[in-house]
Amino acid sequence: MFLRANGKVHSSLAFFRKCGARGRERVKVYEVIVVEGKNDTIAIQKAVEADTIETQGSALEPYVLAEIKRAQQKRGVIIFTDPDYAGEQIRKKIAREVPGAKHAFLSPKKAKGNRKIGIEHAKAEDIIEALSKVRTEQKEETVQPPLTWEEYMDLGFAGDAGSRKLREQVAERLGIGYANAKQFYRRLHVLRITREEISEALDYLKKKGSKQ
Repeated sequence: MFLRANGKVHSSLAFFRKCGARGRERVKVYEVIVVEGKNDTIAIQKAVEADTIETQGSALEPYVLAEIKRAQQKRGVIIFTDPDYAGEQIRKKIAREVPGAKHAFLSPKKAKGNRKIGIEHAKAEDIIEALSKVRTEQKEETVQPPLTWEEYMDLGFAGDAGSRKLREQVAERLGIGYANAKQFYRRLHVLRITREEISEALDYLKKKGSKQ
């Protein structure tokens, strides 16, 4: 993802940190961000300067999908739907119809309101962090998976009592969103997560656990 501020193009994470330290410059996200509703747009625009497209529910009307496709052709889009079942279904529909779309994720913990989960409830800094970790989905047949299924299971991502928690923690560290065992394996694959990134995340969690 590229961000603009004061007419200059910056790589995402480095500039977010730079901007946060100064606390003055207004950051513009070049791509159009796809969200579910107007309250999500409000939350996004409190965090960064960005244009959004609102899906207005999970039905994805043809005119909304056409608008997303046009935005992808002109500027690129970032899919940033709620971290719940409905949001995941919307994300999948858009990804199928709009190849090359980028993805940003928030954990349910960071998107939790009093009664519901949604981007609208997230803090500005968490939205910024999520947007700094965008990933582009690739077709499965065009990239090699970072792990075999056997390696994936040996690392504890599936088949153990603590597998769900491990996937949640690694998803949080990598900024790729939680999923069940099979879907998380696929997500590591299509989002081109490397063995090194997985290893770094596991090392981080191990060190963090040893300090608690």
